[in-house]
Amino acid sequence: MQRILAGESELYEVIIRRYNQRLYRVTRSILLDPDESEDVVQETYLRAFEHLPQFEGRALFSTWLTKIAVYEALNRMKERSRRRALDSTLEEGYEVSDVMPNPEQERLAAETRAIIEDAIERLPATYRSVFVMRSLEDMSTLETAQCLDISEENVKTRLLRARHLLRRSLYETVAAAGAQAFQFMGERCDRVTANVMGMIRSLPTPRRDRSSGRLLV
Repeated sequence: MQRILAGESELYEVIIRRYNQRLYRVTRSILLDPDESEDVVQETYLRAFEHLPQFEGRALFSTWLTKIAVYEALNRMKERSRRRALDSTLEEGYEVSDVMPNPEQERLAAETRAIIEDAIERLPATYRSVFVMRSLEDMSTLETAQCLDISEENVKTRLLRARHLLRRSLYETVAAAGAQAFQFMGERCDRVTANVMGMIRSLPTPRRDRSSGRLLV
């Protein structure tokens, strides 16, 4: 920070790369639109750079930067609501595995991610932002409260409510898709059927005893 303020502005790239994902996730949790969120992230960095001398270190720099992003996103929401009266929503990010997945794993991962993202996007805005900050960005309760200008108790309450709503939403999604899960058709069905029928042919034919009615082999 001191070197940037002393004139080495190229070092600001370090800050941008360090906080890009956090700011993008937080702004998307408010705006939903990825392109608009990207614009807000850029505006956040520009505004922060312009006001860098005003950072007094009374809070973490990451908190100060995130709070600017929240304000920028909320201002964008106000502009949007005046123009189109749209609601806000959001999502995330996910950890990337070190192991290269095969096409089937990639497909399943994409489907799972889409289900989770959809569930997060359908959370009410007040719960969604807290969930993204606390669960996806691993921000502390205090830092989240400072960024959103709410109490720590409110953060805890909203996080619990968000998790409850997500669990219910995901359960309903799975229940609705249950009839289509683990289907046993096509090649697999044909293969198992052929194997069983092949084994049956090698067994003696069962017959029923006429006097007792019991099944005999």
